[in-house]
Amino acid sequence: MTHPRRLSYSAHATASLALGLPLVGSHLAQMMLHVVDTVMLGWYGVTELAAMVIATSLFFVVFIPGSGFANAVMPMVAQSVGAGDEAQVRRAARMGLWLSIGYGMLTYPMFWHSEAVLLALGQKPEVAALGQEFLRIGGLGMIPALVIMAIKGYLAALGRTQVVLWVTVAAIPANGLLNYILIFGNFGAPEWGIEGAAIASVSVQAASMLVLLAYAGLLPELRRYHLFQRFWRADWTAMGQVFRLGWPIGVTLLAESGLFAATAVMMGWIGTQELAAHGIVLEITAMAFMVHLGLSNAATIRTGHAYGSHDARGLRDGARVVIGISALFALIVIATFLGTPRPLISLFLDPAAPEAPQILAFGVTLMAISALFQVADAMQVIALGLLRGIHDTRIPMIAAAISYWGIGMPAAYALAFWMGMGGVGLWLGLTLGLACAAVTLMWRFWAKAPRAA
Repeated sequence: MTHPRRLSYSAHATASLALGLPLVGSHLAQMMLHVVDTVMLGWYGVTELAAMVIATSLFFVVFIPGSGFANAVMPMVAQSVGAGDEAQVRRAARMGLWLSIGYGMLTYPMFWHSEAVLLALGQKPEVAALGQEFLRIGGLGMIPALVIMAIKGYLAALGRTQVVLWVTVAAIPANGLLNYILIFGNFGAPEWGIEGAAIASVSVQAASMLVLLAYAGLLPELRRYHLFQRFWRADWTAMGQVFRLGWPIGVTLLAESGLFAATAVMMGWIGTQELAAHGIVLEITAMAFMVHLGLSNAATIRTGHAYGSHDARGLRDGARVVIGISALFALIVIATFLGTPRPLISLFLDPAAPEAPQILAFGVTLMAISALFQVADAMQVIALGLLRGIHDTRIPMIAAAISYWGIGMPAAYALAFWMGMGGVGLWLGLTLGLACAAVTLMWRFWAKAPRAA
């Protein structure tokens, strides 16, 4: 793979940031949607809040494997753009949408009968009943959520990241207003409580989906791809390509998110205050992670373009630059976490609460460990983005699963309970798992990436 023209590192950095920053913003805005739901339902009732938290957790666990197909759209479209193959752009995006819609239809019956699932998970009967009320409506949002992810990948691979950001940002006040009306029964609407929160979420998801689909189908610059022309016609070859690339992505994401979910469960065994501190620090850490996730998406797109256009030198130069940007941000985060942990944690605490000093003290310790794994967490997600750009997902899935569950989880359990380190041991185990993933995935990319002749 060769290419006659070599971009400077500064040009690579500019292009990566132009793509990545709007995606970072959209990821942060997506987090804010969840925060708004949590805060507003928390005002309504504690039991309703608990039910929504466990219900959305179940929704997320089901969503993650299906998101692999939507995530596969981005690298496939990026490679096709690089190769100048407009027909393949359409085929990959269309079958990504097909698989996303099909997955949403197949999984909805579980949400309709979710009370039994929640009871089996040990939830209280009243929480399980309310959780089912939420999911019978909220589960309808699976198809819009997956379609949004697939169409975002399509648009981002075509360089249209600004619209992705603004649609997500606009959804925040719309969701807040609908919550205010439907949860509490304002402006003459009935008071629907947790069902109102579900209706608001699905309504905003559906509206966002329609806006993005209209943009993708009607924008003059994108019409040449004919995304929705004969949309009903199956393309089994392209569907197979999306499926083969996408399912390992979904499993990889499930392995990583499952690691953090299992850690939360084990932290609950240790103590309520420790679990509260864990939740707060994880929320802060997740905000920083969104930056690396956006850069990882940009890495997928730019690597895919270079891979499709047979530009091995540009592919490797671009990879070095995005790794450098991510590492630099990680160092800034480390300095922040070590320098100002108390003010950050205090944002989530009522200082008058009797448990606040203990939560704050343990949270400061966790912030220091979080600083320790910032570089590893950044490098593993960037490596995954780079590997998706060259359509390498199966071996990375295995490497990630072994790192998270074969090394990280046993180490976390052993340090926490066998060696008596408690919550600190859990987070040190997390750090080890992420470090192993970072090293193995980065090695895999540099070994697998095409070399210039």
